[in-house]
Amino acid sequence: MDKKNLAFDKVNFILLAVGMVIVLIGFVLMAGGESTETQYNPEIFSALHIKVAPVVCFIGFVSMIYAIVRKPKDNTEE
Repeated sequence: MDKKNLAFDKVNFILLAVGMVIVLIGFVLMAGGESTETQYNPEIFSALHIKVAPVVCFIGFVSMIYAIVRKPKDNTEE
C-alpha cells in the first residue's frame, strides 16, 4: 500500500488518541458524588466538576480537531 495516498500519518493518529484520552479524563472529572432522594451532596457543584472538567474536555476536543485538520508532511523520495 502506498503511504503517500493516506490522509493521516502516524503523528495524526497519535494526536487523535491523545485528544481522546484528554476528553475521557475530562468526563471522569465531571463525574462526581451523587445526590440521592434522602441526602443532598453539595460536592456536585464543586469547581472541579463545574469549571475544570469542561475546560479539559474542550481542550481535548480542540486537540482532536487539530489532529484531523493537520496535513501530514510530504516526504517524497523519487
